[in-house]
Order: sequence, then structure tokens, then C-alpha cells
Amino acid sequence: MKRASQTSRDSSDDLRPDYEFDYSKAKRNPYAARLKGTAVAVVLDADVAAAFPTSKAVNTTLRSVVAPVPRRFRGRATTGVKSTRR
Repeated sequence: MKRASQTSRDSSDDLRPDYEFDYSKAKRNPYAARLKGTAVAVVLDADVAAAFPTSKAVNTTLRSVVAPVPRRFRGRATTGVKSTRR
């Protein structure tokens, strides 16, 4: 097996001309406002996702699992606001 030369490796780090992005044609995401601060995306394995027909079913199940856990062991909520308590 031949090794790639140093010059070909360096040039491969740059984008090819056909991959250049024209930012003047970019559009805002029309759905971003709906999700702002309200949702967190979590990827479930296929077998786990098959057990839940809707996201509401997933949330209900997770809330029932989390409810008995004492508050101090749940960890901090990720609201972006730092707590002043120490």
C-alpha cells in the first residue's frame, strides 16, 4: 500500500471548490423560534424508541422514573442561569 505524499495530505484539508458555501443565499431556520429554550434533543436506540409511540409517552415514563429520586441527586437543571447558592 502506498503512502500519500505530504503535499497531497496538506491540500486535502482545504474545501474543494464545489463545496464552497455561498452565505448570501442562506436562509434563517423558520422552526428555531419554536424550540428556543423548550426542547432538548436526545437520540434513543431503535429498540427503545420502538417501545414509545409518542414523545409524550417518553416524557411520562421518564418523569415517573425521576420522581422518586431525591432532589439532591438529580443534578442541576441546565437552564443557563448560575445559582448563587453555595
